[in-house]
Amino acid sequence: MKNITRYLLGASLSLPALCWSQAFPAQPIHVYVPYSPGGTTDLMARVLQEPLQKLLGQPLVIENRPGASGVIAAHEVMRAKPDGYTLFFVNSGNLAVTPFVVKDAKYDGVKDFSPVALVSTAPLFVVVPASLPVTGLRDFIAYAKTHPVSYASAGIGSLGQLASELLANKAGIEMTHIPYKGQSMTTNAVISAEVQLLVTTASSTMNEFIASKKLRLLAVTSAEPSPLAPNVPTVASVIPGYVAETWFGLVGPAGMPADVVDRLNAAVNKAMSSPEVQQRFTSFGVVPKTASSQKLGEMTADDVARWAPVIRENRITTD
Repeated sequence: MKNITRYLLGASLSLPALCWSQAFPAQPIHVYVPYSPGGTTDLMARVLQEPLQKLLGQPLVIENRPGASGVIAAHEVMRAKPDGYTLFFVNSGNLAVTPFVVKDAKYDGVKDFSPVALVSTAPLFVVVPASLPVTGLRDFIAYAKTHPVSYASAGIGSLGQLASELLANKAGIEMTHIPYKGQSMTTNAVISAEVQLLVTTASSTMNEFIASKKLRLLAVTSAEPSPLAPNVPTVASVIPGYVAETWFGLVGPAGMPADVVDRLNAAVNKAMSSPEVQQRFTSFGVVPKTASSQKLGEMTADDVARWAPVIRENRITTD
């Protein structure tokens, strides 16, 4: 009799949690974006807002929390209840770079968050001034071995810096880092030949400069040729194994129930199947792409393994 009583008591205690999980979502979902309105990450979140609201049957509230390289937003999400109602719209750098370059980040991109859904990937473009006497990446490497070379980045700890340092290391060349404040300044620097190299995300503006022959696109950093530049070789075709891709997606606090993650992942994947959503994403200079939550977790761990050594070896820190 006592055993039956214990069983019924245990079942009754677990019932509310089971019912809650099956009813998800039952209230608005808050999505934290670690940047100001109008940037690529924010725009993608807002494109997904309406279709996800229809699929989930609840409002999706976009919360912009810029500052401290995404640390402010990361901490708010990390401390939230892991019930699926608080999500973090991230790029790979928020989880795999910031914890290592920002001294007071105080979070682990793998352990402190639950991967939910991938929405896009983006290669970086390797560009040089049109005046530089090189036509391909092999030429640039040869040039850099006999001439002083500098590269621009959007700031200390940016993916552009890490990708450039990884390229230099694998190619056996030396390059001087010149950090600027933002992508527009780095673009102007390479056009005017203040620097000899820029590794940066694609954009409509960048494409215009390439088309007008103010910049020369040497390679893309994705593992495979990118639909954003289908006729351009990869860095890996010259430097085997080189990959420096960024991705965007949704994560939540660590410990989210598997069925809630699955519900959110399915909704995001369904929303991303829309041709209209895909077209909008492509216009932002990213490649629409989905994956399981498990795959997203593996991608995060792979990026940590790739970038942590680069950060340590080059002593990259924002402090």
